[in-house]
Amino acid sequence: MLAQQDSNRAIAIWLFVVAALIFSMVVLGGVTRLTRSGLSMVEWEPIMGVVPPITEAQWQETFDKYKQFPEYQKINKGMSVHEFKSIFWFEYSHRLLGRVIGLAFLIPFIFFVVRKQIKKQDVPKYLFMFVLGGLQGLLGWYMVKSGLVNRPHVSQYRLTAHLVAAIGIYSYILWVAWGLIVPKQDAEATRLRSVRNLGIVLAGLIVLMIISGGFVAGTKAGLAYNTFPTMNGYWIPDGMYALQPWWLNWFENATTIQFNHRMIAWVLMLAVPAFWFHARRQAPDQATQIALHLLLVMFVIQATLGITTLLHAVPVGLGAAHQAGALLLLSTVLYVVRRLTN
Repeated sequence: MLAQQDSNRAIAIWLFVVAALIFSMVVLGGVTRLTRSGLSMVEWEPIMGVVPPITEAQWQETFDKYKQFPEYQKINKGMSVHEFKSIFWFEYSHRLLGRVIGLAFLIPFIFFVVRKQIKKQDVPKYLFMFVLGGLQGLLGWYMVKSGLVNRPHVSQYRLTAHLVAAIGIYSYILWVAWGLIVPKQDAEATRLRSVRNLGIVLAGLIVLMIISGGFVAGTKAGLAYNTFPTMNGYWIPDGMYALQPWWLNWFENATTIQFNHRMIAWVLMLAVPAFWFHARRQAPDQATQIALHLLLVMFVIQATLGITTLLHAVPVGLGAAHQAGALLLLSTVLYVVRRLTN
């Protein structure tokens, strides 16, 4: 029994490290987008692409390839090789980190399987994580390709899908890791089941907020109205449903997209404190109570970051911090739910 606990702890630590790397990947992806660096690498070379340009001739060759695409021709025309390097390194680091994550997952996985520390029936679960990671890389390139066309701007649909897929993998890995170390609870008790279900609903709202944020980022809707609590003096601005059919406004109209993002935030401003107030009285142990307090604190921080980012027209540092805050908020509520589920 003790040996199994040690194995579970070791596997959980491995998964937490991978999750932390994915967290870093999501934040770096946000920085890459905010610095307009995502289209600087116009080729996808999963193996050879790990080696960056080194000599000046290689840099010039890479830059010449970039110059053949619309982002240079329509936005960055006249950019020097030195300026190109500043955007290249963000995208290169993002892709390199993806490869590091793959190795950080695969090598320990093989080690744990060979040592039979991962139960045979659990192997498919971990293989599924690895396959999802590989597909995420393909989805990332599919997203980039949407910007290597006449309009040098990645599709907000593909960007959001890429973001949500990363968060899905991250959440799944955390869920499995916590399941290995969180003490068992009587999850069938009506008291815990009720709170757990409310936590699942809250997690769903936070995911919806993140999806909405993906469309805000993909359409640059965060730059449209930089006042709070109103939108340039209006609670309901004009042009909310200017596009036809009407539902298209949810995904392509910057006014509607930012309005919806704000509305979900207002709902969370009520839902998170309400959940905290109800759940803390039902929490089965002190660790769960502490997690609930952290959830409330994290939400206050995230809401403050969101408002500040908006008022300052989405600077890179605040934008990245806001994206990181969303992940931390989701992680906290998932941990609470996990403690009520195990």
